[in-house]
Amino acid sequence: MAIKKNIAISDSGFLFNPSTGDSYSLNPVGQEILKLLKEGKNDEEVIEQILENYLTDRDAVEKDLYDFKNMLENYKLTDDE
Repeated sequence: MAIKKNIAISDSGFLFNPSTGDSYSLNPVGQEILKLLKEGKNDEEVIEQILENYLTDRDAVEKDLYDFKNMLENYKLTDDE
């Protein structure tokens, strides 16, 4: 999944889409997932990084990652592949 290149993310967790003028607020896990996706990491790499940094289990991370990616697609924050 490729995140649109023009999407801006602030250090405080605000995401801005200059194409639409829409902005969103991300929690720290959402910020990290989005950063990793923008770096081109695949799902497994994202999951492993979240498991290293947060006290959680794989099932929860997988579900949250797929839900988050669906949300990104619904808000048109990804490039069509």
